Amino acid sequence: MNLEEIGIFIVIGLIIIAIGVLVTFVPVALWISAWAAGVKVGIFELVGMRLRRVIPHRVVNPLIKAVKAGLELNTNKLEGHYLAGGNVDRVVNALIAAQRANIDLTFERAAAIDLAGRDVLEAVQMSVNPKVIETPFIAGVAMDGIEVKAKARITVRANIDRLVGGAGEETIIARVGEGIVSTIGSAKNHAAVLESPDMISQTVLKKGLDAGTAFEILSIDIADIDIGKNIGAGLQTDQAEADKKIAQAKAEERRAMAVAAEQEMTARVEEMRAKVVEAEAEVPRAMAEAFRSGNLGVMDYMNFNNVKADTDMRGSIGKATDSSEDDTNNPGSNR
Repeated sequence: MNLEEIGIFIVIGLIIIAIGVLVTFVPVALWISAWAAGVKVGIFELVGMRLRRVIPHRVVNPLIKAVKAGLELNTNKLEGHYLAGGNVDRVVNALIAAQRANIDLTFERAAAIDLAGRDVLEAVQMSVNPKVIETPFIAGVAMDGIEVKAKARITVRANIDRLVGGAGEETIIARVGEGIVSTIGSAKNHAAVLESPDMISQTVLKKGLDAGTAFEILSIDIADIDIGKNIGAGLQTDQAEADKKIAQAKAEERRAMAVAAEQEMTARVEEMRAKVVEAEAEVPRAMAEAFRSGNLGVMDYMNFNNVKADTDMRGSIGKATDSSEDDTNNPGSNR
């Protein structure tokens, strides 16, 4: 091979490489699709998207869809929303759905809703087809102390004007639950709630619970209602048990005080007995002192002993007489 043939092959290789790089870097197929759909997107505009790190088909395909649906959008708006971290395809689908449902929704509002973290397409669909939110069993206590449990189904429609900054489903459920509890609590007895469960929904609806939320409450229906515990009786039982424990504690306190007083009196009796014994112990010493001083003679001492013996004999006779009288009154006691 001569130098001219080698040069031709080199040129052809460079051309092939250039075409490959061009096809890879420039989405020619996407440009052709846009051109066939009547969407004016320049080839250099697609190259600019690549340079701005924008995936072209994430912008061009939704633009084709929007143009075919009759929406007036351009690549700058869609590209800006993409760079802001939004979902361009979902926003375009929401705009198309809103247009078909005759809902006034601009691209700026749809983009703001999408960037706020809400599903704008689902919101549009919910505006057309309301959603039913079912609450768990919510318990309330009527004035007669009977617990009433109610489950509600809340039919809501998305309020697009309040989607940005509006409260979600959890707030709706919490507010409806609060309304159910207050309505049951204001009823005179549980029978009234069972007879007219619609009074709950009517009362709750009048409170305007959807204020500040992203939804509009269309209706509140009581799906199920049930009777729970007798809270009033339980509270009275607990109170009675508490009163009983208090009374027992006070009685135990009085008993302890009485026992302490009894022990104190027993101690005082023993103290007095000790004093008596001590006083009796002084008698022999006093007699001995009287003997030494001459104030007591032998005959006096003998007379004292006789009197003492006579007294002891009289005491023994008295005890024997009492014992015989007890045996006479209770003849069967010795059997």
